[in-house]
Amino acid sequence: MRNKRMFVLMIVFIIFVAVMGFSIGDRKKLTWPENFALDTSGFFQQWLYRPAGYVSDLVHDLTHLREVYKENEQLRIAAAAYARDSIKYNFMEAELKQLQDDLSFTENQKKLNNYKYLIAQVVAVNNDPYDETIRINLGSKDGIKPNMVVVTNKGLVGLTTRVDPFFSSVMPITKLNVNSTDTKQIAATVLGKENDSFGIVDNYDSETGKLSMSKISEHDPLKKGDTVITSGKGNVFPRGVVIGTVDSSQVGDFGLTYTATITPAADFDHLTEVFVVQTPDLGDETP
Repeated sequence: MRNKRMFVLMIVFIIFVAVMGFSIGDRKKLTWPENFALDTSGFFQQWLYRPAGYVSDLVHDLTHLREVYKENEQLRIAAAAYARDSIKYNFMEAELKQLQDDLSFTENQKKLNNYKYLIAQVVAVNNDPYDETIRINLGSKDGIKPNMVVVTNKGLVGLTTRVDPFFSSVMPITKLNVNSTDTKQIAATVLGKENDSFGIVDNYDSETGKLSMSKISEHDPLKKGDTVITSGKGNVFPRGVVIGTVDSSQVGDFGLTYTATITPAADFDHLTEVFVVQTPDLGDETP
């Protein structure tokens, strides 16, 4: 009943204000009851308008906040996709560069010597000092035989030893030991001085990470920075394979010949791809 009365009063008040508005017309001066009525209606309108404005602003802010949240979600998704694609691109770019280097290496080697290069993936590395071997994913089914030279596009890695149908073991040159009967010494020379330089690479020092080259003539023009390659003598290592660079040279134990310290060219800590060298005298064709 009370609500009904309030409603009736509000209707009467609104009608009263409207009638006053029409009655005022073009008059410039208002009576004090008319001023009071207008001020009172303005007061109530002010208190009704402000909360409505606050509510409207709050709804607008909440709507805007929701849109910002959606935009942030989309940006996070885009950033994650970019990071993923960037990693994928960098990996593919590195892989493409590696393949280009491998292709360039094999093409250049074909121009120098009539060798064939079978690319292989390193599947395992055994760092046991008593049985240090490298396992590759090529075997007898691919034409691999024992004592075939294995290289990277940087330099000599070693020789194949045990050959299975689909995999092979490689003995790295880091196992070279002058006191071991199993060591296959490497006849070596200097690139560009093949007719004037000769020596034997026959030992590896695990503490220094260097190879030793012995039986060097005192008249040998070998010097620091020279590139040491296989000479092809001995019918084990084909000629022209890079072994490393000369680090230093010194007089041998008996003063008759010189020895040299060589930094290996191949990076044995990061072996992922290698090449098995097929020489013409092995008589095998690439499958």
